[in-house]
Amino acid sequence: MGFDRWSGSSATSPEMKTHLEPMEYDERNHSIAPSTRKLSLNAADLMRRNASAKLANPLAGISHAKLEEMGATYARKHHIGDEEDVRAFRKGAVLAQEPRRFAQVQGLTGMELDVLQKEFDNRWAQPKLMYIVIILCSTCAAVQGMDEAVVNGGQLFYRYQFGIDGQDPRSTWLTGLLNSAPYLCCAFIGCWLTTPFNKLFGRRGTIFLTCVFSALACFWQGFVNTWWHMFIARFFLGFGIGPKSATVPIYAAETSPPAIRGALVMQWQMWTAFGIFFGYVADLAFYSVPDPPGIVGLKWRLMMGSAMLPALIVIAFVFMCPESPRWYMSKNRHYKAYQSMVRLRYEKVQAARDVYYMHTLLEAEREIEANQGNPLLELVKVPRNRRAMIASEIVMFMQQFCGVNIIAYYSSQIFLDGGFSPISALTSSLGFGLVNWLFAIPAVYTIDTFGRRNLLLTTFPLMSICMFFTGFSFWIPKDTMHTTRVACISLGIYLFGVVYSPGEGPVPFTYSAEAYPLYVRTVGMSLATSTTWFFNFVLSITWPSLQAAFTTQGAFSWYAGWNIVGFFLVLLFMPETKGKTLEELDQVFSVPTHIHASYGLRQIPYFFRRYLLRQHAEPERLYDNEDTAEDKDLGYDDPESHTY
Repeated sequence: MGFDRWSGSSATSPEMKTHLEPMEYDERNHSIAPSTRKLSLNAADLMRRNASAKLANPLAGISHAKLEEMGATYARKHHIGDEEDVRAFRKGAVLAQEPRRFAQVQGLTGMELDVLQKEFDNRWAQPKLMYIVIILCSTCAAVQGMDEAVVNGGQLFYRYQFGIDGQDPRSTWLTGLLNSAPYLCCAFIGCWLTTPFNKLFGRRGTIFLTCVFSALACFWQGFVNTWWHMFIARFFLGFGIGPKSATVPIYAAETSPPAIRGALVMQWQMWTAFGIFFGYVADLAFYSVPDPPGIVGLKWRLMMGSAMLPALIVIAFVFMCPESPRWYMSKNRHYKAYQSMVRLRYEKVQAARDVYYMHTLLEAEREIEANQGNPLLELVKVPRNRRAMIASEIVMFMQQFCGVNIIAYYSSQIFLDGGFSPISALTSSLGFGLVNWLFAIPAVYTIDTFGRRNLLLTTFPLMSICMFFTGFSFWIPKDTMHTTRVACISLGIYLFGVVYSPGEGPVPFTYSAEAYPLYVRTVGMSLATSTTWFFNFVLSITWPSLQAAFTTQGAFSWYAGWNIVGFFLVLLFMPETKGKTLEELDQVFSVPTHIHASYGLRQIPYFFRRYLLRQHAEPERLYDNEDTAEDKDLGYDDPESHTY
């Protein structure tokens, strides 16, 4: 049985008997219900479910006395501190089993109880060093965003200098290649260096090294004079972007207290958006810089080089932060792990709790890795994992093919094509960056309030409308209705940013991290990350040629069409995961694909009846434990998910 450590209750709710029983489809009620026949699971399925349950909480079901003994034994075995530290591990091991039930743990001091209570009453009351870690992670995200964004303005000018400013195929493909070079490196090399870099250099070392790569590459970009030299510099930038994008969220998760862990990891998207906005600020700031004697293109050189600034900030203070305790443990340096965690917590008992739980989780993972087969084959061969992989890959693919990065990377050129002056084009891009960042902030709230699936089903049609509106605005006559034309183009792009930020912005990585069972989650997330970088490369290399071949109206309509495709892919193949326990997720992804697809199609008439015709309509239940109260239904599914 799995255990939800932070809700203090069993992860298997009474209604969720389907986890241990075969499921049958009720044709009359269109729901999955427990079978009346008790059939035994095959050995492989039973082992997989036991693996997920063990990873959910390796300490479930152990008595407090035994846990105290285990904690003390661990501390003494690894020569961790003195008797005060051993006492912290005695109590910490008990707290690790059910953190919310700290009041039931005997022997805690009044100060320790106050601090443990504060973790839940005021979760952002953290030691100063924890805030430095938060600033580090936020600045790393800004590095990422600025690395991606400065080319938006720089390419307006370096294309002329490199002789690739025309509409011929050579010019359009080379423009796309220069823009996409970092993501080509990320997809095929950079992302796959994450594991070896982390093993060799640790989390801090990897962050330091990748920021050095980013700073050097940005500096390098400011000194190139040919398109192929720019390609090499930007390809090298991918070594800074790829491993950093995977390492920083891991570092945040491994150092932060569980009460703020989800919010801190979610902020990666928000601060990346801030970095994109700051990249547009730099483009605008250097627009008016004149060329001094002997230097051609100083303005775009400063634009491209300015992205090194946040990387230098990270380099300057990354080693002020402690190393990840989990990384120390992977190197069998348990006392160093404890010392690192003590610096990030108010009380030693908190540090001992989190360190001991990390230790038991690592031991469980090693045991499972020794018994499991090839994790890539597990993703494909096991139906439950395969359905999670399909859903994850859909949202990752659509994060790119919704078209957001054609705006992020090419908005200045798009505005220029729409009749804007260069300074107005850069200013309008700055406006998009601001909108994208500001509307990423409430996403931390909306993603857990409305659900992942409902957000996408709502925002995909709206993004499609915005794309059509923006593209069709280019048919407005430039000479006679110039003001109307530029206003409509800006409005369409800004509204797209408003809709994207709470939907396809935060959902894909959150959904992918939830959908996979714990024992294959690392492999699943690696696949998800490489997918998004690969299609980022495809999108950015093809846009100039697509725009030349289809016209701007047709190119925007192409991505508007993909948003419609995304709506139906989500409707048919993506179950809701909001608020589900691990066992409930097993039930959700055990529903056969054709049954969920049929269910999705039946939601369309329900939506029209209830929300357009205003008729009384009961939402359909797909799962046996689903609440069908109308006042809680959001229109598509998952009226009220269980608390995670």
